[in-house]
Amino acid sequence: MWTSHGPTLSSTAEQWLHRVPADRKKKDHPFRGRTYDFETLVELRKAEGLAAQCTLEERQRRAAACTRGIERMADTFAAVAPDVAVILGNDQRELFLDDVMPAITVFRGTTLWDQPATPEQAARMPPGIHEAEWGHSPPHYTEYPGLPDLALHIIELAMASGFDVATSERLPVHPGHWSTGMPHAFGFIYRQIMRDRVVPNVPIILNTFYPPNQPPARRCFELGRLVGRAIRSWEPERRVAVFGSGGMSHFVIDEDFDQTIFDALRRRDAEALCRIDERYLQSGSSELKNWIAAAGVLFDTELHGDVVDYQPCYRSEAGTGTANGFVYWR
Repeated sequence: MWTSHGPTLSSTAEQWLHRVPADRKKKDHPFRGRTYDFETLVELRKAEGLAAQCTLEERQRRAAACTRGIERMADTFAAVAPDVAVILGNDQRELFLDDVMPAITVFRGTTLWDQPATPEQAARMPPGIHEAEWGHSPPHYTEYPGLPDLALHIIELAMASGFDVATSERLPVHPGHWSTGMPHAFGFIYRQIMRDRVVPNVPIILNTFYPPNQPPARRCFELGRLVGRAIRSWEPERRVAVFGSGGMSHFVIDEDFDQTIFDALRRRDAEALCRIDERYLQSGSSELKNWIAAAGVLFDTELHGDVVDYQPCYRSEAGTGTANGFVYWR
């Protein structure tokens, strides 16, 4: 499964606009290999008629469609009933801060956990983020099962294959930080795709956002291929679900770019994914590297499927917002 995981999926269409003041202030929105301020984006994209795509009525329609897409993904996961999962996601300074920022981390602990933000933590969050917290954090402290046997197998194969991965057996806790517990890339899967019935899983955490050690697209795909080899050489009687959690284009939506991702998945075109210009995989759109890594796992299987839904959820006439996509193969 490939799925978006962002706040628009767990907040109301009215709440999407809480992020617009920050959009207006930002001077360096990445879009198609360059960066722009808000007003320049408005002028650049005026021919697209984006104002009509971010009316309240349209936002409500797209929000409802996203909800239906998530439900279909969750229904499919429940029907397939995998034994375990591998989740390729990213961290947005929820776990890793300036003291250490690994490019690739494989979690090999027996227990994962998450909890809601305290009032003090919620007060530190940007506007519009706390409102969406229910979609990735449980209502109370909750532990989830890790999968150390498979994690160790992935780590050992990685080290033998030229991937110097970081490992972790317990989640760090940073006193005074705005976040504790699992990053939302993983919490979204636990809550909304697994519906809180979390199977043992291996989180593989990529640094997609933060220079200078972001693994490029080709490295992410090759990591996925390695993970696929590890899964196939592990315990053949176990059914393993694989997730790419994140994306699609945001925080400036680029529908054409998103469609190239869908097309590459349909054609199992590894080279199309690997050669994507790094300038296109910045900011929120960098999370598509999680999709690319999952493609590296799944291209070498006999599974097949297609897009469940795609909703470009605009919140401004500059094209800011989050494009949400959902795909599964089975």
